Amino acid sequence: MKAVVYDRYGGPEVLSIAEVPVPSPGPKQVLVQVHATSINLSDWETLLGTPLYSRIGGLRAPRRPVLGSDIAGRVEAVGPEVTLFAPGDEVYGDNLMLKGGFAEYAVVPESALAHKPASLSFAEASTLPQAGAIALQGTAGIATGMSVLINGAGGGSGAFAIQLAKSAGAHVTGVDNAAKLAFMRTLGADEVKDYRAEDFTRTGPYDRVLDLVAHRSVFAYRRSVARGGRYRCVGGTTRALLRMTTVGVVTGIVTGRSLGVLAVKEGPAHFTPLADSCVAGRIGIHIDRRFSLDETANALDHVGAGRALGKVVVEIR
Repeated sequence: MKAVVYDRYGGPEVLSIAEVPVPSPGPKQVLVQVHATSINLSDWETLLGTPLYSRIGGLRAPRRPVLGSDIAGRVEAVGPEVTLFAPGDEVYGDNLMLKGGFAEYAVVPESALAHKPASLSFAEASTLPQAGAIALQGTAGIATGMSVLINGAGGGSGAFAIQLAKSAGAHVTGVDNAAKLAFMRTLGADEVKDYRAEDFTRTGPYDRVLDLVAHRSVFAYRRSVARGGRYRCVGGTTRALLRMTTVGVVTGIVTGRSLGVLAVKEGPAHFTPLADSCVAGRIGIHIDRRFSLDETANALDHVGAGRALGKVVVEIR
């Protein structure tokens, strides 16, 4: 089969197209004929090998030669202990542990997959698993009248988070680069900020802050949160995340705020509710660009450079 592979950390230039064997599913695994794989920031980070946590399992060289976790496709074969799926089923899911989505076939744990809604295309379904789980959990507990700020709101998770926060009745502020301001408004953001021109930690304070690109100090983030409010980050530099899990927790307790890292739960139970909302027309799926498998390096570069408005999808079939 054709796959996009790499054997060392670096930019898109380390990727190449190769013919590799079709993998075989284990007892509780499913072999999926991949139709579409969406790109997440985690793919870009694991390509670069930075932040350091992106090298878990492969400190000196990549653990998996094929990137791509958010896949959608058709079941080709199943392991002997699989009970939920059969060949021919249309499925989607986040294959974060095994990856392999930038290829014609991928092996996926049965537990990571869900049946694809018939009304969603493979490309649309591929945008949901990882970004949807982050957005749903990052906006949980938001209620009418709350002030909510989302940093990195113009990307995949952020685009869903804006819509979810607005549907909950919040006043939403989106932060990203200047090229994404208009896009964030189309999603429903009440206010938008260019992070290069304005420091959002000196605005507000906000009842809820969801930070998808944390890199500032704990004390900067503390001042952005109202007393009794909550700050959660899910992504950013290793230093920022470590500080938030230590100094941040203590600082939050002392100052009457909840500061911490969002521990994202994986699996269908955590992204299928968003799919249901998309099918019902309550939440929109925004695909910025579609690339072919041969153009995967360009697709990753587009996301890594911060140019993507919503999601970017690699279409294999």
